[in-house]
Amino acid sequence: MLNENERLDDLGINNLKVIQNKKWFCFGIDSVLLSDFAKDMKSDSKVIDLGTGSGVIPIILTAKTKAKSFLGVEVQDCVCDMACRSVKMNNLENKIEILNSNVLDLKKGGFKNFFDVVITNPPYKKFNTGLTNNNIEKEVARHEVKASLEDFIEISSFVLKNLGEFYMVHRPDRLVDIMVLLRKYNIEPKKIKFVYPNKNKKANIVLIKGIKNAKPFLEFEKNLIVYNEDGSYTEDIIDIYNNK
Repeated sequence: MLNENERLDDLGINNLKVIQNKKWFCFGIDSVLLSDFAKDMKSDSKVIDLGTGSGVIPIILTAKTKAKSFLGVEVQDCVCDMACRSVKMNNLENKIEILNSNVLDLKKGGFKNFFDVVITNPPYKKFNTGLTNNNIEKEVARHEVKASLEDFIEISSFVLKNLGEFYMVHRPDRLVDIMVLLRKYNIEPKKIKFVYPNKNKKANIVLIKGIKNAKPFLEFEKNLIVYNEDGSYTEDIIDIYNNK
């Protein structure tokens, strides 16, 4: 079932596994943290994951939530195929569907006001900024090649029902852009959580929750520190990986 350069990773919950390609962009702790951040979504939610990659977030969330269904949207054909095989391997075809599409094309698919929850771990880097990569799969995953940050937020608002929930993981240096765009597209920021590599370094991840058409009220959650000084995971991270 595994192709060349692929590996099978155990997700440590409900015996779930995901296929990854070692030469492409493998999921990291940001996907795990986003899954945990979004786990309190309402029961029976219809969820869409924009830029699903390997499908790891919907797969994890089938165990962490009581959501009704998940649609993972992935623009790259080869990555989409890998996600589909992971879904089938976990016998989750009745819960997760993978759609091979650019998020921009969702405006044509009858998805307006359709979903209760949007989750997204979009490319962090603006197009033509930072170090580029000759590996197209990595380039599309890391840079806004196929869709911009604004595109992801605009489409999120388009597909969300009124008062639907929005969850995003990104980099703190893009936070002002994110806040401006959320307000522009009627998603009110509700919760922000900063993640620090360790207590002596700057935050390198930010988790954001918004609600479509909600009233203003923003809460900053307790900061999350990933590593102790000796390089081991903190208790908070261990609890997340142990699904507490």
